[in-house]
Amino acid sequence: MESPMTRNCHVGFGERYKETRPSQGRKVRFVPTLCSPLLANIALNGIEDLGKSVRYADDMVFILKPDEDADQLLEKIKTFLAERGMKISERKTKLTATTDGFDFLGWHFKVQSNGKFRSTPSQDNFKAFQQKVKKVVNNSNYGATEKADKLAPIVRGWRNYHRYCNLSSSRDSLWFINNRAFKVFNKEKKQTRYSAEALIRRAFPTVGYQEGKFIPVKGCKSPYDGDVTYWSQRNSKLYDGSTAKALKEQNHSCGRCKLKFISGERIHLHHCDGNHGNWDKSNLLAIHESCHDYIHMGKSKS
Repeated sequence: MESPMTRNCHVGFGERYKETRPSQGRKVRFVPTLCSPLLANIALNGIEDLGKSVRYADDMVFILKPDEDADQLLEKIKTFLAERGMKISERKTKLTATTDGFDFLGWHFKVQSNGKFRSTPSQDNFKAFQQKVKKVVNNSNYGATEKADKLAPIVRGWRNYHRYCNLSSSRDSLWFINNRAFKVFNKEKKQTRYSAEALIRRAFPTVGYQEGKFIPVKGCKSPYDGDVTYWSQRNSKLYDGSTAKALKEQNHSCGRCKLKFISGERIHLHHCDGNHGNWDKSNLLAIHESCHDYIHMGKSKS
């Protein structure tokens, strides 16, 4: 049976500060600032109520059902923007089926023929990342060690951004880029095959991925809304295994300080008796990383 999603389509729009206009024979280009996303959110507040949608600043996707009229929705969007002195970027607005796929925020979304949803890094996003890596690898001003140190944060950042995509393909696993970098490193007179391999491991740190495992946030929620219980429970869902079980037992609170897990601080699993081989649930305690440090700091002083 065909999944309903395979028959849906989307309308996307948005091109922040790209338009140029003549001014005394010259062109004026508006450059984005740090306030651009904030101003876009203020100006576009409420546009998501026009239909089922996903929005980040001024980039937006509307999901339509088969019986919904895309042209009618587009007119509503144009009217909404016109009242605020804005207009749609015709070049970046398009109507497409989810089975054909579409790009949004560096990801490529597509509903496959079997009805399953698939997300991967978009082609444009990968090319931009590839150019950054090539620029470092091919720079003759750096040695292999310096190149590895410069590549590590670039690769780790890219992999972390896409860690909820499918990265199983040879392209997205970075095998070809990795192999190319190894050949360059190995050509250095100071390097051997083994030292070059060690530098490659440093330059391309491993970051696991879990396709579609991102824990969504309710559209009406904000980290600053004071709802400690909601955010603690939501953040606890990012963990699995023994840590998840301990969190549930502790009602999503730290086993040491008893405070909720609401910050970006990592959650550690503490072995109460100090035996890391004892995985009995009564011996495990989910605590803040800082609380874990304090516990072991006190033991070392003793």
